[in-house]
Amino acid sequence: MELKRVGSMPSITGPEATFTGRVRIEMLSTPPAPARVSAASVTFEPGARSAWHTHPLGQTLIVTAGCGWTQCEGEAKVEIRAGDVIWCPPGHKHWHGATATTAMTHIAVQEALDGVAVVWLDKVADEDYLSPVAEWHSHEH
Repeated sequence: MELKRVGSMPSITGPEATFTGRVRIEMLSTPPAPARVSAASVTFEPGARSAWHTHPLGQTLIVTAGCGWTQCEGEAKVEIRAGDVIWCPPGHKHWHGATATTAMTHIAVQEALDGVAVVWLDKVADEDYLSPVAEWHSHEH
């Protein structure tokens, strides 16, 4: 068994190449192979967001604090709040982050396929980020 005490892993700043604004990443779990699942707590300050990206085996987001936005390609941007759980299917292009005025923290859980857990794409343009928010209607992809 491996026990990692709170505060034992350093926080890192979300890289400018893959994030817009101030983002803090705290790795929670990165077990060695053959395990493939990693988890991180990610805090987005107001206005901060990820770039568009995909996950080869999908991603689960568990919003733990605040209020944010997420969007899948071809769909409207939706609001996400503390307590919400979001599943992003494999290969589904999406982004997530804070709203323009509120911070948001989520735990991101994803599996790696052949060592790759995320494929980063282009940054989210300001006009897309600031587009209107839609009401969420549950549906299967």
